[in-house]
Amino acid sequence: MAIDYDVAMRKALAIAVDAKASGDVPVGAVVLNESGEVIGSGHNLREAEHDPTAHAEIVAIREAAENLGSWRLDNCTIVVTLEPCGMCAGAIAQSRLSRVVFGAWDEKAGAVGSVWDLLRDPRAPFKVEVISGVLADECADLLKEFFESFR
Repeated sequence: MAIDYDVAMRKALAIAVDAKASGDVPVGAVVLNESGEVIGSGHNLREAEHDPTAHAEIVAIREAAENLGSWRLDNCTIVVTLEPCGMCAGAIAQSRLSRVVFGAWDEKAGAVGSVWDLLRDPRAPFKVEVISGVLADECADLLKEFFESFR
């Protein structure tokens, strides 16, 4: 069964709106099992929890691992509204996620193709499929609106 990444990204976008409402950078993520069911979700909680590691991806990965009862997320997919940073790319690889799908590129800190490409580095011990640009404009617009509100 093919997973509809647009539908999954819309779920992640809805979650990102919650981050925005809480005053954090509006990034949302969902982890899907092989059937496309959401087994973990999260949005940025860095401000709320005073935790530099509380990125949307980390929150979603932790919830998915808890729900599966295993740290290994083999054959699972993470869908996130913004290209993962180095920390999150490392967590994606270490949790053995098979695929990452993201929306907007992060030209400042992206580690899945823009600034670095940690997941597709030929020296990386784990191979992760990367699908980029899913609903990219909608994902970027949410971030743009958020940062413009500070100007």
